[in-house]
Amino acid sequence: MNKIVFVLILLGFGLSSTFAQDKAVFEKREKGFYQNVIMKGIHDFEKKEKKERKRLTMDFSGYDLPKSVDEFQQYWHNAPISQGNTGTCWSFSTTSYFESEVYRLNGIKVKLSEMWTAYWEYIEKAKGFVKTRGKSLFAEGSEGNAVTRIWKKYGVVPESDYNGMLPGQTIHNHSKMFKEMNTYLQNVKKENAWNEEVVVSTIKSILDTYMGTPPTRVEIGQRMYKPQEYLRDYLKLNLDDYIDVLSYMQQPFFERVEYEVPDNWWHNKDYYNVPLDLYMETLKNAIRNGETLAIGGDVSEPGKSAKLDVFMIPSFDIPSEYIDDSARQFRFSNHTTTDDHGIHLVGYLEKDGKDWYLIKDSGSSSRDGANKGYYFFSEDYVKLKIMDFMIHKDFAKDILDKFK
Repeated sequence: MNKIVFVLILLGFGLSSTFAQDKAVFEKREKGFYQNVIMKGIHDFEKKEKKERKRLTMDFSGYDLPKSVDEFQQYWHNAPISQGNTGTCWSFSTTSYFESEVYRLNGIKVKLSEMWTAYWEYIEKAKGFVKTRGKSLFAEGSEGNAVTRIWKKYGVVPESDYNGMLPGQTIHNHSKMFKEMNTYLQNVKKENAWNEEVVVSTIKSILDTYMGTPPTRVEIGQRMYKPQEYLRDYLKLNLDDYIDVLSYMQQPFFERVEYEVPDNWWHNKDYYNVPLDLYMETLKNAIRNGETLAIGGDVSEPGKSAKLDVFMIPSFDIPSEYIDDSARQFRFSNHTTTDDHGIHLVGYLEKDGKDWYLIKDSGSSSRDGANKGYYFFSEDYVKLKIMDFMIHKDFAKDILDKFK
């Protein structure tokens, strides 16, 4: 009885008027970039048309939303490109981030190969599959710090030297390639044929057939570079200067921990886990001081509108003032927040007392609105649904001080 009286008293004092209640509506799913461009450009399209259905979405009417990338303070980045019919957002987003870093640090504009990294990551996954006797995940997805791991071992090359497509191909498509590799590896497991040299050779043969053979050298000006030399001597990136920051409660704060998601298939334990307030403070300060960020998290929410290019958190999910560490962890623990997508945060806009973030996206739906390849994420959306980011150590001193 006391609880009921207390709630009525709070309502009487106007608590319910502290925020406007958003409405949910059902929206018909319309064909967009994925169906109209990507799948039409793949001649071996075999998927059946899905039955028309509606999705629950937020009613965005009445909001003064950002409408153009031109409204944002933004930093140099290459124009968005599509990842096609692949699960390689982790490579596209982090590669884009490092392109921006090369420009920020050295003033050089480069376009690097996303598929170079994807190629060698498949090789590493195949090795892991053999070493663990089939227990290690073999899938298209990975995490952003797979890029630093691959580059440290294999180097990197420009996209012009290796785009991962065959002559005449215009859209990335890994569906048949992945199926062939996965079928082969499952047969290796079934037959107990754990010869790593044979397995890697076979996976390379499949990759070469569908993606082409990666180069061993690239020519820049009058000089030939091995991929490791290109990274070290031309791009001049020190990959040890970058850290991954995470914020969740299921492991201790101020410790380096494992990000416990399937795409962290090698069980990396180098994530700097910090409380949400420090996480957001670091992100906000970095983007205001010239640093872009490679970020990852959940992008399948009712507060998403591909037509309007926006992501928000509707109040029927959670009011803004209630977003905290616990709300964030609750959604991760019950799997309503998942490790969906890697993207690149390239700018910001202060509007009505809060931030909006300019997001460069390689995914299909980001091409369904007016700002092709971009989204506008509200500050609340990042706070609740974006689980991790990669950042240069110079912009994370407040975090690193806590770990000394």
